[in-house]
Amino acid sequence: MIPESLIARMLNLVVLDLHSNQLRALPNSIGCLSKLKVLNLAGNNLELLPKTIENCRSLEELNVNFNQLVKLPDTIGFELINLKKLIVGSNKLVRLPLSTGHLTSLRHLDVSLNWLQALPEDLENLTDLQVLNVSQNFHHLTSLPYSIGLLLSLVELNASYNNIRALPDSMGCLGKLRKLRIEGNPLVSPPMEVVRQGVEEVKMYLSEKMNNNHISPRKKTNKKTWIRKLVRYGTFNSRCTTPHANDEERKGSKMLDGSRSVSYISSMNMAAFSPWRLFSPKHRSAK
Repeated sequence: MIPESLIARMLNLVVLDLHSNQLRALPNSIGCLSKLKVLNLAGNNLELLPKTIENCRSLEELNVNFNQLVKLPDTIGFELINLKKLIVGSNKLVRLPLSTGHLTSLRHLDVSLNWLQALPEDLENLTDLQVLNVSQNFHHLTSLPYSIGLLLSLVELNASYNNIRALPDSMGCLGKLRKLRIEGNPLVSPPMEVVRQGVEEVKMYLSEKMNNNHISPRKKTNKKTWIRKLVRYGTFNSRCTTPHANDEERKGSKMLDGSRSVSYISSMNMAAFSPWRLFSPKHRSAK
């Protein structure tokens, strides 16, 4: 156990490494470390983090790998606004706080080897996220949220060894995605013959599937597809046109019609993209 008074005397601390110390709890005075940027708590026996950790608003890296965590503070995403790297692998987490979607500075998120049943639906604000590891949640994790298609900076996604049967069609819009690991899942969509051809083929398959769902006159569904929402809410407009755009691109920068392909959409400048309008609770509940 770390004495409360000891932490309270280290107010100028920037890096604190407490890994592999068999700690069962942190003192509440951890919240006094307002200048702390790196906190390493890996390899302990922590079941909970004190709520006062949210006062460490300068924190940029938090490593709580290999502990016994069953939950994270509910409002952690509203407070740790400078957090860039969150490592919470090898714990007993069943869910992430809904506020996770507000960690707008986050670049690296590792929630592997937990008991996650789902990721938060609202991930659209994590526009700087480059690496996402949700591997080895095994039979607990059965799907990825549709909003994962709005993680426009995502370069690496590891969703291996889960129970995922279908990847969201929206992943076809992840233009920067270069590394994708999805082995160890009972995948049906995309089929394994597509997966074996690599990440670009997977993205193309998902793009075409989304486009077909949008333009097919025979497909009947009560759920509005992602592309229909794009069209309805005008999240692409003339601001997408670059100075050197050709005639086809200028046409595409206007309201999308039923014949516009998703592969074209994913290649457009996303500056005019409005995630709030697209995935707000109001519009998600629209029928």
